[in-house]
Amino acid sequence: MSDPVLHRPALPAWAETLRQKYLAGEAAVFVLYRNVFDRTLVGNTPYGMIAFLAEVLLKDNKQRIFELSVDRGVRLVQGGSTDEKTELYRHLEGKGLGGVFEALERRLRDQPSNALLIPYAGALLPATETQFLSLDERSAYTALHRWSLDDELAAKDNVIILITESLAEINPGLLANPRVAAIEVPMPDRSTREAAIHHYAPSMPPAQVMRLADQTAGLRAIQLASIVAGNGPDGLNETQRIQLIGSLLTGTPNATERAAKLAGITAGMTPDEIRQLVDPTRSLPEADDPFEEMSEVVRKRKRELIEKECAGLIEFIEPRHGLDAVGGNAHIKTELLEIARLIKSGERARAPMGLLAVGPMGAGKTFVIKAFLKEAGLSGVALKNFRSKWVGSTESNLERVLATVKAMGPIALVIDEGDRSFGNQGDGDGDGGTGSRVIARLKEFMSDPENRGEVLFILMTNRPDKLDTDIKRPGRLDRKIPFFYAETGAERAAIIRAILRRYGIQSDIADDVLETRCAGLEGYSNADLEALALLAAEFAERSGDQSSAGDVVTEALFVKAIDDFMPPREIAMLRYMEMLAVLETSRRSLLPDRFQNLTAQQIQTQLNELRHHINR
Repeated sequence: MSDPVLHRPALPAWAETLRQKYLAGEAAVFVLYRNVFDRTLVGNTPYGMIAFLAEVLLKDNKQRIFELSVDRGVRLVQGGSTDEKTELYRHLEGKGLGGVFEALERRLRDQPSNALLIPYAGALLPATETQFLSLDERSAYTALHRWSLDDELAAKDNVIILITESLAEINPGLLANPRVAAIEVPMPDRSTREAAIHHYAPSMPPAQVMRLADQTAGLRAIQLASIVAGNGPDGLNETQRIQLIGSLLTGTPNATERAAKLAGITAGMTPDEIRQLVDPTRSLPEADDPFEEMSEVVRKRKRELIEKECAGLIEFIEPRHGLDAVGGNAHIKTELLEIARLIKSGERARAPMGLLAVGPMGAGKTFVIKAFLKEAGLSGVALKNFRSKWVGSTESNLERVLATVKAMGPIALVIDEGDRSFGNQGDGDGDGGTGSRVIARLKEFMSDPENRGEVLFILMTNRPDKLDTDIKRPGRLDRKIPFFYAETGAERAAIIRAILRRYGIQSDIADDVLETRCAGLEGYSNADLEALALLAAEFAERSGDQSSAGDVVTEALFVKAIDDFMPPREIAMLRYMEMLAVLETSRRSLLPDRFQNLTAQQIQTQLNELRHHINR
């Protein structure tokens, strides 16, 4: 078998994999998926996928390269005379898809050394049940399946390459064929991003290029071009951007230098967008981090691009407080600080695959987890309502999200109310099994050992009993951290103090007095304590013009708030959620003293009693 490509050291790894598999005779039909709509940089030229395959990978070793697509039909993109191209189009005019495949097969057999490229392959070979396929779609599937097994076609040096963003878009019967090889085109790694930034912004200083390469994990090369290209097709050119940003920063220190840096990362933006992004009142960056302001702008643009690409299915989490803003919860903070240390130090082998935060509502799970992300220096994204939003192309959207998240690592993927996402939703027949396939894919991703230390799954729920048991096993959610309401007056006082600091509320209540007052607040959740503190602050604001203390929370105002506040009370359900947290915890030392000596049988007995009381 002849070599189908001229070996080039600069080829990306996925292209070299395709080459090697073809030379080894493993397959003659390939499916390229994932980052197939990006640009591939070869030398100083960026190529789209079809152009890269035709002009770089296959150019020197294929006599003819055909392209077949739904919108443009069949094109001869390389090789063949003008008369041959005209004859091809005339011969295919008016024929259906079955006729097109018949004509292509004749050419593949009569004229060796051909390549057939099929972009948007999911449009020709949709992933649906056979009975729902049109006659043309069945013809396309049958032809490609038969070609993949045809030794004569392979012996004549023919290769077929299907291109799709997600394997979930392709008929699974074709992918299951052992002579069809699927090859992932990955998101750009750091070195690829650095090369792309340097190409699109050749005048950018090397230190700035390196910093941008670090900051843009998860973005495609084509998106990097939209950020840094000096004179893109849209928006202002670089000179105009410098002038606009310079005018916005007039009167601020180092305005000229700052305008030059910011102009380099605002390509493709309209004047109004630049005005919204550039903040003249922003304090200057620290001396030891001259790119801080630039990095902040890049983070904003990255967030907008990724949230748009993921169709609103993820949302970036930007915590404002670290664990020092968390009152009480000493054992939990110690555990989370150790996990943060492992992540910061790069000890991937010891980092957990995932965390399960359990406990009754209002126990502070969401706030503490966000504070942990800031403490660990982890970017965080929340997976949003995927059961209700992913309709039709659910699996395809999921693959896009997971690929983006993985490329952004190290990162935390946070799912609040995990019982809604991963709970028992029935037999799944109502959605054609889509929900079951989505959950299965998420489980597979969660347990992928390559994600350890790169993607940290965090599930939060107050009803872990509704979670699929398989999702809670070690290797997916290694650490199970229980959250409880504060046990003592001192712990509740610490939470009150932290809340007052967080909101900038002044108080003149002595620590011992506050502890005494909080001792009577047994059963108050963190959310209750926050509402109580804010009510006291509201009383202080109302009485500010009548008291020399101003807007200061005094003991009298705090007592008034205690007397006026009525916390919600569902005692049986709260106790049930507490016992569920006890049952799920991965370490006894994380439990309050009153639970630490309970046996498994005692825990189960109490759960059964509470469950009976709730359901009666």
